[in-house]
Order: sequence, then structure tokens, then C-alpha cells
Amino acid sequence: METASEVKIYHASPTDEGVRLDLFLAQRLPEVSRAQIQRWIENGFVEVNGRHAKPNTRLKAGDEIYLEPPPAQPVEPQPEPIPLQVLYEDEHLAVVVKPRGMVTHPAPGAESGTLVNAALARFGRLSSVGAPERPGIVHRLDKDTTGLILIARTDQAHHALAQQIQQRLVERRYLALVWGVPRFQRALVDAPIGRSDSDRTRMSVKAPLHDPHARPAVTEFELREGLQVCSLLEARLHTGRTHQVRVHAAYIGHPVVGDPVYGAGRSAAQYGWNRADTRALDELIARMGGQALHAYQLTFTHPLTAQLLCFTAEPPEDMQAIIDWLRQRKEDSR
Repeated sequence: METASEVKIYHASPTDEGVRLDLFLAQRLPEVSRAQIQRWIENGFVEVNGRHAKPNTRLKAGDEIYLEPPPAQPVEPQPEPIPLQVLYEDEHLAVVVKPRGMVTHPAPGAESGTLVNAALARFGRLSSVGAPERPGIVHRLDKDTTGLILIARTDQAHHALAQQIQQRLVERRYLALVWGVPRFQRALVDAPIGRSDSDRTRMSVKAPLHDPHARPAVTEFELREGLQVCSLLEARLHTGRTHQVRVHAAYIGHPVVGDPVYGAGRSAAQYGWNRADTRALDELIARMGGQALHAYQLTFTHPLTAQLLCFTAEPPEDMQAIIDWLRQRKEDSR
């Protein structure tokens, strides 16, 4: 969760002169969202030189910042009868397809309607490994990323599957519709990822020497199909960092279509398309309501039977509609 109960005291240095209070704390608490820090400040859990302050308070050198977050409130998710597409299930694990707009597990601001709530209703028992708000969750997908997720129903299965992921024995492949047509057929992106210095809700490629918190991140891209202003890429994860495919795609100059964080501002007009076709594509992207990124293939070894299992899931209709439209537009232009 995003709360902690220990008292923290910081002192602003000359280099912190003029920095906003909320940004100052966000830079020192990468595991806490800036929005949560702002709520702490507004609710009186932060003092500057013994007085309550505002999130936009500008610090001066020598200021003492006192932070005593509210006690963490463990979330106990409840079963909710939410439809869930299940590709496989047994007494040990399940493989499901997460739809767009569904958060993987409860978090501040999203305490219900999550995949965990749906899984509790569908399967009843889930593993208890890890934090109480995310039972059964072995790995995650972003809210607006669709596709396959593994769910552990027993602790034994959870430990075994987590070990497979740590040892890179679980193969996760994505389909990503990105802007532009890359010059490569295949590319291996080996670029560490850490939190952005300017916005702690964003991730970015970082130099380990400059950011000791940056973690190794490796993504293998393969060009599936060029579609004039866009391309369909397959992305294979070698690591599993937050926003990894989205960050690495943007890093190589081909952000994911519809990505509001790493691909904002991109349009077919930048590639010379006419106004009518640009508008038509923009409408399809807006209708999708998120990034065109789909976890389409998942391969792992069953922790109890040792059987190699491989599952695939087609892209959701909204993403497929864009791909089909681009294919037709390409065909018509020949």
C-alpha cells in the first residue's frame, strides 16, 4: 500500500531551494504516489518548521520537513460478481484475460472492481502470499493494458510461479501497436528503468550511475507488420518492470498508440496523412480509451505437474478494429 506509519524528518539543502514540498517528498519516497503525498500534506501529516504547509509550499535551505504518515490500513478485498474470462483453471492456479480499464488489485482510489475482487468471486480461495490486498497475484498488468494474467490459488503454486518469473522461465509476449515504422526487424532493448525525476507516477530509462534505484530492464521487439503510420510489434519481456514495454517502446521512438503517458500528442497528421483519415484514426483510438498493448501469450511450467503450458488470447475488439482499419487503408492506398 502507499501508506506507512514511521516518522521521517528531512532537511532541505541549498539545492532544494525553491522546490515544491510535494515534489521534495516524492523524490525521497518513490514508492508513494505524488497524489498520496499531496493528500498527506493537505490532511496535516506534514509540517515545515513545525507548521502545517501546502503541497505547493516552496522550500528554503535549512527548512525541517516532518512527516508522520497515517497508519497503513490493510485492505481485505471482497468477492464481487464481475464477469471474468477464464482460459484455464485447476485447484492450484488459473489463467485469465484482464479487460481494459480493470485494475489488477485494490489500491488507494481503486478499492473495488479489480481483478482480485473478480477472482475471489470466481475461484473462492486464492494464495495468501504477499500483501493482503493482492491475494493470488503473481504478476500484474497496467489498468488499460489487456491480456493474460496468472493467478495462484495456493501458496505452494504462488511460490513456485514467482520463482519461475524471477528465474525468467515464464515467457510473456505482448502485441503492441506503435507509432511509426521501425527500421529494424528485431531489436533488443537493454535499458534500465526508474521513476522519472519530474513526475513520480511516470517511469523512464535511467543511467544506473545517476540513479542507483534504476533497475535492469530488457525487452525484445520484433516487427510483425508495417501499417504506414503505425506498426504491429511483438514484445517479449526478459524482465518485468513497471510500464516496461511502454517505456522501452517510447525510448526507441515508437510509443504505443493510445498511450496517454508515453505517447501523448502523436497523430497520423505528423506522418503526412490527410485530415479525414487522421480524424478517423483519432476517433478509433479515442474509442479504445487506453494504450494498444495486449499480453497475448503466456508460457510457463505447471508447478505441480511439471507440464509446459502455453496460452494465447486475441487482442480486444477495440484494438483489433484499429489494426483492421489500418490494414484496409494500406490496401486501398496501393
